[in-house]
Amino acid sequence: MKPKNALKKLKLLLLAPSFTSKEAHIRGVSSSTLAYYVKQNELTRIGHGIYRGANAPVIDDFRWEDLIEAMQRVKEGVICLTSALSLYRLTEEMPSQHWIAIRNDTVHRAMPSTKVVRMRNLTLGKTKIKIGNITLPIFDRERTIVDAFRYLGREAALKALKTALTKKGSEKINIEKIRQYAKKLRVKIEPFLIAMTL
Repeated sequence: MKPKNALKKLKLLLLAPSFTSKEAHIRGVSSSTLAYYVKQNELTRIGHGIYRGANAPVIDDFRWEDLIEAMQRVKEGVICLTSALSLYRLTEEMPSQHWIAIRNDTVHRAMPSTKVVRMRNLTLGKTKIKIGNITLPIFDRERTIVDAFRYLGREAALKALKTALTKKGSEKINIEKIRQYAKKLRVKIEPFLIAMTL
């Protein structure tokens, strides 16, 4: 394949903050052609099988750019826990790793920048969030708070719940939804909800 023809095939991918070799392959561009473009400084290899065009837009917040790359490496992953709390501005903690939920039976290779959490239910409260021009799967605010009680400990969970209860407008949480999720996931959250909403 002529290099110029391959660049045309990658046109849409070159506008994204990053893309995978699999996405390029679907468009008929081989790994060896990608390697050629890296040498020609048309592409940057930013991770195993992950590339960016030389003039691709950069996400405003570099932390989320790393998260996008991590999500591309974790098959069927969902942003959860500390990463979700941070995206929803429900914690002041700066996550040192990207927290991603995967199914219990999923095989996953460990990555230093990613904290993988195995969960049975990946559909409850699953929604999407847009970072730059990339849409990623994430648990909604209510599921994230319930999961915080399950995985992060009482102190972190209570802080997130307290912050969430102060939010207004589109960021306002649905307390009834929290109760439903807690019941389905068998998390005892009711005493804390009563104490904070009286």
